[in-house]
Amino acid sequence: MKRLWLVFAQTVTVLLAMFFVVATLKPQWLHRGAPVPGSTGTISILEAPSAPAGLVAPGSLSGAVRKAAPAVVSINTSTSTSARNPYGNEPWFRFFFGDRAEQQQTGLGSGVIMSPDGYVLTNNHVVEGADEIEVVLQDARRTTAKVIGTDPESDLAVLKITLDKLPVMALGNSDALQVGDQVLAIGNPFGVGQTVTSGIVSALGRNQLGINTFENFIQTDAAINPGNSGGALVDINGHLMGINTAIYSRSGGSMGIGFAIPVSTAKQVMEGIVKNGQVVRGWIGVEPSELTPELAQTFGIQAVQGVIVTGVLNNGPAGQAGIRPGDVILQVGGQPVRTVSELLTRIAALTPAQAAPFVLQRRGEQLDVQVTPAQRPRPRAVPGPR
Repeated sequence: MKRLWLVFAQTVTVLLAMFFVVATLKPQWLHRGAPVPGSTGTISILEAPSAPAGLVAPGSLSGAVRKAAPAVVSINTSTSTSARNPYGNEPWFRFFFGDRAEQQQTGLGSGVIMSPDGYVLTNNHVVEGADEIEVVLQDARRTTAKVIGTDPESDLAVLKITLDKLPVMALGNSDALQVGDQVLAIGNPFGVGQTVTSGIVSALGRNQLGINTFENFIQTDAAINPGNSGGALVDINGHLMGINTAIYSRSGGSMGIGFAIPVSTAKQVMEGIVKNGQVVRGWIGVEPSELTPELAQTFGIQAVQGVIVTGVLNNGPAGQAGIRPGDVILQVGGQPVRTVSELLTRIAALTPAQAAPFVLQRRGEQLDVQVTPAQRPRPRAVPGPR
């Protein structure tokens, strides 16, 4: 009996030892299909079912990107600048100081292909003064571009490229945009390559920013950085809403305040440049000012809104129509006028040599006059750098 008990004890000891060895080195042998805390064995993980091929995950904006991104191009510019001294050609000057070789300045920006013919819309400040312009498509094709025309007052320019099978941007209706609508900014920030950022429309009709002569910007918090200028602001359907133009920034990077030119304005400018080589705008020859209580008191005006005329050009369209200093312009072409920027935009939209109705207030009397605008002279200076 004692012998049997000894054999039993030895057997149990060996089995316990084997159990501890297996539990330490191969715990999955003891717990098949069940996770073991602290073990390095295979654990079954529940995964969410992937979306079937061809379907878009809920909330994804990839469809808009696929539609719009191919028509957004990167623009590389180069400008030759000569740092030569006026005496640079003198032999003695060259002997002591050597030749001052020309330096190359490069720039980066973006653009939007607007037609199968190869017309590309971008910002004027992207291509201004450039000697060479290279356009790079999303499919890596490269080509040189020719400037068809520029419009510094709206900061837009039209380029022309010659390639086949060009992707074209679908145009949207920027007049239907509302604050809170979701938008995407597509461009080439800092030259890193095509990038997409998202945000919302923060405000509409932004003006008096000192960026352009004619300002009616879409404001967005979609990240816009240097290099995005001239790129596309599109809606969630991939339709062009605006041309990204400027940002408010203290650091040089995005701070959530970006501005885009509405596509309605951009289209009008492009059509004018392609058809006439320049944008034809109306002009009446007045010096307008915002209507302040001080000016209203000075001229004895009772109006609470409108734009006051502080100066009239002799023999100009406004002067010939009977507009005088001190008059307040209330309407142009049947549309109300509240600010100087709005007045300039309304007048610029008029067709030269075609009379348009103006509503004025002269002291306590309201007047209806017909003004025949002339063509706005081209600006002598362009806006400052962005």
